[in-house]
Amino acid sequence: QLQLVESGGGLVQPGGSLRLSCVVSGFSLNYYTIGWFRQAPGKEREGVSCISSSGGSTNYADSVKGRFTISRDFAKGTAYLQMNSLKPEDTAVYYCAAKFGYGSDCRDPAYWGQGTQVTVSS
Repeated sequence: QLQLVESGGGLVQPGGSLRLSCVVSGFSLNYYTIGWFRQAPGKEREGVSCISSSGGSTNYADSVKGRFTISRDFAKGTAYLQMNSLKPEDTAVYYCAAKFGYGSDCRDPAYWGQGTQVTVSS
């Protein structure tokens, strides 16, 4: 059974950092593009970042460029989202998701994790 489990969320002050993890099971990262998405209260879910199955290609939403970094560890079956210089507007539930394929386009993924809450507040 294909499964994604996020962790690493929490409460952090503005300017702080968090690293989210997404542990996958039931499938190999080698064949799936991984994406991070977020949904703030009262807003639609939005894409944050994607990484290709090889790890060689990434993309980011304009709002997080230069602050967030996506990566993956094939040996550990885990994808990460390093978030630096966090702002209150980054507050949201963050989800990781998987899409079968080899590019860095992770729109409309087929598999989702349960989400982890990130709150940026003083």
